[in-house]
Amino acid sequence: MAHLRKLGLIGTIEDGEDIEIEPESSDSEEEGRQQGQTQKKRKKKPKTDEFNHNFSFADQLDPSKSFDFDFALKHAKKKQAATTLDEKIAKTRRLNKKQAKEVEALGSDEEEIEEDIDDSSDEEMRSDTIKTKEKKQKKNKKKKRKKEDSDEEEEKEKIEFSESIDAVDENISFQDMNVSRPLMKGLSHMNFDKPTPIQSATIPVALLGKDLCACAVTGSGKTVAFMLPILERLLYRPKQQAMTRVLVLVPTRELAVQVHTVARQLAQFTNIDIVLSAGGLDIKAQEAALRMGPDVVIATPGRLIDHLQNSPVFNLNNIEILVLDEADRMLDEYFAEQMKEIIRQCSRSRQTMLFSATMTEAVQDLAAVSLKNPVKIFVNENTDVALGLRQEFIRVRANREGDREAIVCALVSRTFRDHCIVFIQTKKQAHRMHIVLGLLGINVGELHGNLSQAQRLETLKRFKNAEVDVLLATDLAARGLDIQGVKTVINFTMPNTIKHYIHRVGRTARAGKKGRSVTLVGEQERKLLKEVVKKARTPLKTRIVPQEVITKYKNKINSLEKDIKEIEKEEDEERVTRATENQMNKAKRLLEGGKEKDSMKRTWFQTHKERQMEKDALRLGDYNKLPRKKRRMNEVQKQVTAEDRVKNEIRKSREYSIRVGKKAFKPKKLRAFSENEDRNNNVHGQKGKKQKKKNKKSAFDEELTSATSSSLKKYRAGPSYQERKEMGMPVKKNFKGKKYIDDVLSINYPKFANYLSRIYPSELEVKETEETNNSASYLGIKELKKILTIISATLTIKHKSEHRRTPSKLEVEPGAREE
Repeated sequence: MAHLRKLGLIGTIEDGEDIEIEPESSDSEEEGRQQGQTQKKRKKKPKTDEFNHNFSFADQLDPSKSFDFDFALKHAKKKQAATTLDEKIAKTRRLNKKQAKEVEALGSDEEEIEEDIDDSSDEEMRSDTIKTKEKKQKKNKKKKRKKEDSDEEEEKEKIEFSESIDAVDENISFQDMNVSRPLMKGLSHMNFDKPTPIQSATIPVALLGKDLCACAVTGSGKTVAFMLPILERLLYRPKQQAMTRVLVLVPTRELAVQVHTVARQLAQFTNIDIVLSAGGLDIKAQEAALRMGPDVVIATPGRLIDHLQNSPVFNLNNIEILVLDEADRMLDEYFAEQMKEIIRQCSRSRQTMLFSATMTEAVQDLAAVSLKNPVKIFVNENTDVALGLRQEFIRVRANREGDREAIVCALVSRTFRDHCIVFIQTKKQAHRMHIVLGLLGINVGELHGNLSQAQRLETLKRFKNAEVDVLLATDLAARGLDIQGVKTVINFTMPNTIKHYIHRVGRTARAGKKGRSVTLVGEQERKLLKEVVKKARTPLKTRIVPQEVITKYKNKINSLEKDIKEIEKEEDEERVTRATENQMNKAKRLLEGGKEKDSMKRTWFQTHKERQMEKDALRLGDYNKLPRKKRRMNEVQKQVTAEDRVKNEIRKSREYSIRVGKKAFKPKKLRAFSENEDRNNNVHGQKGKKQKKKNKKSAFDEELTSATSSSLKKYRAGPSYQERKEMGMPVKKNFKGKKYIDDVLSINYPKFANYLSRIYPSELEVKETEETNNSASYLGIKELKKILTIISATLTIKHKSEHRRTPSKLEVEPGAREE
């Protein structure tokens, strides 16, 4: 081995041979460690495949999962991050606490402070008194009858329904309706065991493809009532070509998100594509989804028209089913022009379904949808509220209108501390109440049209998750929203109409649960209160808040006025800064890209002038047309009191109700004929007014005075071949000039008499004599003269237009029969 190593060769190790082991050194150890680390690093590198099957997009929606608010928030438009209102309120409260501590440290007596705290707690512990409101019985029955008669006269003309369904089979189940297995599985996942009354009445009719108008109380399951038959029919659709077959229209974005969520949950075990097209969400993602031809589109009218005008592939030519949720809202004047445009583009051979808790039957309201033999399904009357709802009213005296803010603060702070919605008429007042309640330490959120879509969805999500105790909302949240666990609804002022009231209080006591509504009623709002009392099925309550409590909270609000103004000033400054930044960014984009942005400008079905005129017509009351900056310069700054703010709320509500009243009693257009003339009163399930029986004309009068095309042709052509034969006239096809008169005068009179007596037995007296052969009946001389005078008066010979020939045809002259 040694001599091989001298030569630089390595020999094999034999048995029993001693091997020299080299001593260990630190250098070799470090080298070994380095080599080991490099080998480990090499081993850690995985082999890269061409495609990773586990890859997925972060924003991709899992079809097995339901659509939720988190996914909507990702695609919602977000404003630039700035200090939120809650942060401003928290900062102000911290400053107030510091100031209070400094005052305490300077020398205020602790005993006096404790006594004050005890007194205030005693005031708050005083409970509100609640009384039952009873209906007043009218003494004069005659006045009552007169009022009922006037109400009947003022009722709008109602549409005729081919069928009316009032009774509901309570024992029917989803299996009895032949619902498919995938949908049954979806229903079981949504914990639907038995159909609600509106579902059991609507689903069989909708599966037949009939048009329908459905009405049921709020929270009765109307969304499933129209989505289930739609999905059942779509399971058997032709799958050769993808196209949009169903369109569901809703008035608000939040309701569109909710309907889309329910539809996705129902169809989670099917291959039906459902797309949401609502304002405030990412428009590019919606365009891409609509380009694929989804089966169902759930949309708001404005965003849908935007896609119809600017997306070349998407159209409504193949719509088979059109659904209007909250139909009475969709058909009012605020959506009138948009609905006309959408329905104009829809297919005429479609099924139309209308759903609402306050469904209308008026012809003028439903004429735009052009229903075909609709079925009426009114499970409840359109003025009914849920049976589990307890309605309470707080009277506000005429000289104490400014106490409304204090009353709401007292109710929210003392009695209804969580799961409460406060409805306010205007966005400005809702924002102010957010600041006031926030400074009082209440966890509150607001929901109205001045917020971005991301803020609206975020507030709604937080309220559903019980992160927000009190939600301040305008009528934006009054329709359709299903928020579980809402215990109380408070109305800052009485709503515009009784329909608005029903929808507001319908946010609680849903799906058979119990709830409470508390409404503040002033002296100017008592007329609507009387309507509510008249329609109520359960006794109403009157709540009285102690005056000491109201005074205490009013003083608290007055002490916070300075902080409220500072927060509003900060918000105005942030708004101006944001607007300036947007203008600068827009100018920068124009400088960089030239006019490329303007060339891609989105179009609308109305011109800017037409749209502005429509907005001006729909505004309530007088308004200043000057821009906001000039308006502020011209306005004299006045100190606005609580009474002024409440008066503004009531004025807006009254102006809206006045407009609705004017529209209801607007005189109809003059018609050339009565609108009820061709209508059948004996419609199944429809009570119509009895019409006077018309005197029936005799056969002779009808034939002689008929001006129809068939009768005119008959008179122009003369008697038929069979009639000539029966009258004994010469059987020839064409007669000209005087020859026809001679033929008429040379009639075989006995045969002619038989013919006339058989046709007109009551008008002409037929005589029999022995002179005639075969004892045939004939006319007397007077009767014959009478017939000849009628013939000469009613039948005239007209000239032909060609070559001025002698006339050959007979024509009836209008108004010629006087004999």
